[in-house]
Amino acid sequence: MAKSKTKFVCQNCGHVESKWLGKCPACSTWDSLVEEIPVPEKLQKTYLPNDANKAVPKPLNKIVEMEAERIATSIREFDRVLGGGVVPGSLILLGGTPGIGKSTILLDAGIHFAKNGITTLYVSGEESEEQTALRARRLGGSSDKLFVMTATDLDGILMQTAQMQPKILVIDSIQTMYNSEIDSAAGSVAQVRECTAKLMQFAKTTGVAVLIIGHVTKDGNIAGPRLLEHMVDVVLQFEGDRSYAFRILRALKNRFGTTGESGIFSMEANGLVQVDNPAGLFLDEHRESVAGSVISACMEGNRPILVEMQALVARTPYGLPRRTSVGYDLNRLNMLIAILERRVGLDFGTYDAYANVVGGMKVNEPAPDLAVAAALVSAYKNIAVAKDTMLFGEIGLTGEIRRVSNPERRIADGVNLGFKRFIVPDGKLNQKFTDVEIVPVRTLTQVLEAIFG
Repeated sequence: MAKSKTKFVCQNCGHVESKWLGKCPACSTWDSLVEEIPVPEKLQKTYLPNDANKAVPKPLNKIVEMEAERIATSIREFDRVLGGGVVPGSLILLGGTPGIGKSTILLDAGIHFAKNGITTLYVSGEESEEQTALRARRLGGSSDKLFVMTATDLDGILMQTAQMQPKILVIDSIQTMYNSEIDSAAGSVAQVRECTAKLMQFAKTTGVAVLIIGHVTKDGNIAGPRLLEHMVDVVLQFEGDRSYAFRILRALKNRFGTTGESGIFSMEANGLVQVDNPAGLFLDEHRESVAGSVISACMEGNRPILVEMQALVARTPYGLPRRTSVGYDLNRLNMLIAILERRVGLDFGTYDAYANVVGGMKVNEPAPDLAVAAALVSAYKNIAVAKDTMLFGEIGLTGEIRRVSNPERRIADGVNLGFKRFIVPDGKLNQKFTDVEIVPVRTLTQVLEAIFG
């Protein structure tokens, strides 16, 4: 008999080697290569009724566009991120850190599907049926259209799904699923890859929309091979700090819509509650003018959110000053300090500098640069910035102020929340604002003169 060949697969990144190594050459992870026996090649099942339906090249102008009919979840923030709802036959992957609310939001979506008369099957490999039912009651939902099952055998799950013929299948989570054709433990790279491939084939051939939950690594990436994100149609990321109530749902990949939208949720006692108007979400405690506190407007998807940027400058007791940032890129903080020293003449060499985004939010764009620089100078001089003043703009290395996207929308939301003065990059605005002062600036020196005189 021919000897079966084995391979060694990294459980962190999916790299394959012909022999065991102590350290993965691809991701540099120690003791992550596990021996796996390749699955023998089998004839692929074909779901095509006849040869006439096989793929053939077609002229682009002969192809008729078809608008996919989406299944709305009735959760507006969720539907916004998906592009209007779930597309039948799609495979959706939801990732996020433990305890962030992945199972809660998909179970809540399943409850809404069932209330709308859409048969939904929720399969949990981590919780018993009683635990899932208890969580569903806490979310305030119960319906005969929502079916719950505890199982990890993927073949049995797909057999039950084929018999029930639901429109929605939820898998919680893909790391607990087991394919008997693979000789490895559940959660391994081979199991995750093959189980996802089976679910994808099932979704495309039956028209059942499959939503799967994926665990993440300590680096924040979805656990399993990188191929996993390429196989699915939609990749959603659920982000947030467990110490705070607010959660942000982003689309990292969407074959049926844009990746520019985001959904804002709040974790309450009865589950996740969507936030309809998040503009002033993080300004509840901003009442008095304090040195080192400045308001800026950040774009979260296509919507502005006003956030409070705080800075603290204190004389260092050590020889080397500390630079610490929470929610704001530390490299940009170091860059802004260098610009303030070189272009403005402030000396931070004997001072520690700290920056913080209030509310646990993470800023991923350069628009708050202006607010952070103003907060650093405010803390350095111990002079407060007026509480009705808002700043946004990108700062270049030469000290120039560069424009950012959607300035009109940022200003409009600031006007609605009572701000009277806006220091923004110089440029033409497509919308006129009355009863407010808009100060266009081109350099960092002009910004500091407009604030501190």
